[in-house]
Amino acid sequence: MQTLSFKRGVHPPDGKALTKDLPIKVILPKENSELWFPMSQHIGAPCEPIVAVGDEVKVGQKIGEAKGFVSSPIFSSVSGTVTAIRPVLTPGGTKSMAVIIKNDGKMEKFEGIKPRDYTKMTKDEILSAIREGGIVGLGGAGFPTHVKLAPPPENKIDHILVNGAECEPYLTCDYRLMMEQGEKIMEGLKIVLTLFPEAKAVIGIEDNKPEAISHLQSLCQGVDRIEVAALKAKFPQGSEKHLIKAITGREVPSGGLPAAVGCIVDNVDTIISIYQAVAEGMPLVRRIFTVTGGAPANPGNYEIRIGMTMKDLMEQTGGFKTEPKKLIAGGPMMGPALYSLDVATVKTSSALLALTEQEADLPEESNCIRCGRCVDHCPMGLQPYLLNRLVLQKDFDGFVAEHGMDCIECGSCSYICPAKRQLAQSIRAQKKLEGARRAAQKAAAQAKQ
Repeated sequence: MQTLSFKRGVHPPDGKALTKDLPIKVILPKENSELWFPMSQHIGAPCEPIVAVGDEVKVGQKIGEAKGFVSSPIFSSVSGTVTAIRPVLTPGGTKSMAVIIKNDGKMEKFEGIKPRDYTKMTKDEILSAIREGGIVGLGGAGFPTHVKLAPPPENKIDHILVNGAECEPYLTCDYRLMMEQGEKIMEGLKIVLTLFPEAKAVIGIEDNKPEAISHLQSLCQGVDRIEVAALKAKFPQGSEKHLIKAITGREVPSGGLPAAVGCIVDNVDTIISIYQAVAEGMPLVRRIFTVTGGAPANPGNYEIRIGMTMKDLMEQTGGFKTEPKKLIAGGPMMGPALYSLDVATVKTSSALLALTEQEADLPEESNCIRCGRCVDHCPMGLQPYLLNRLVLQKDFDGFVAEHGMDCIECGSCSYICPAKRQLAQSIRAQKKLEGARRAAQKAAAQAKQ
């Protein structure tokens, strides 16, 4: 099978041997433990709590109502009692208002959760089930899936791309899902394809996962409009735009969305979650989560309940065999560093990477030697050294003019830089500032109207 790819990118050590052969284990929160449910777990408007302190809730019961079209409801993953509504720390380092629930250990399901025959559902009913199931992109961005699956009429969708690349080093949660729950991926794709009768589905998997490629190819035999594509193992092969380029040859325009080139991209766990929400009636209450690195006592892949704190999660997996030097929520290329494990797991949480002192050793920054390696390897074709210089010079207009907002924050430039300059970090910070500035300008303009 031909392996597909894109120009540029980097090849960091994958680190997946620690957990790739470890099957998913189910971990349930301890009785009387507290679970935190931030009301902002997705791109778009935060939810508003619809429960009050003292309320009894059950598994799958809605506790946060979406406000606005680009938003997604939030559900309790346990049964228990609402004990507080207060701000908590999220993996991204910000604080969000959250519903705090004390787990009663009974795991009683909400009465409204019932299986459905999706073959007898209309397109509107399927989209409604996805929306009411709280499904968002589980590959990291957290874009509400019902919005993605309802593109403007002028965008003719002919490709549903499933991101099984899992190019981020160390992470193996998606790989284990492909190996263990491939049938649910097939069923989830059939549901999505009913929304787009003229489209075909392609599952893209990097060629460092030959077992997953072979397994899903076998499941595709005799299934119309679903196939598997082998991708070259390279970072960031799982980036939405680069997955589209590798499989279809199409380029998403600057500032554009995949639908503009006839594509919709979803992560493998998102597809499984669509199946669970539509066919089983169960909203998004669980995540498949990788615990990895040299510091954890028991690295592995775990099915956890959304809302568990990472501190509770690590206690239940055996803690650390050595004191971690660095904690990262996600993978080493794009995951934010943590200063505490008192942080909620959310819909987009994929991993906790705990590195030892030796693994986390990072040399000090030195002056740029103008070697151009960051330019040669940037998958977006940008000039990271120049963007970094513009940030340091506080030339924010120049940053925007040089397409700084097109950066996907993959970290390839920082990884490849021989001077170990914090290129991606400075660009990411400037993008946040620019985003806040634009939001403030928009709010001011609306206030004048």
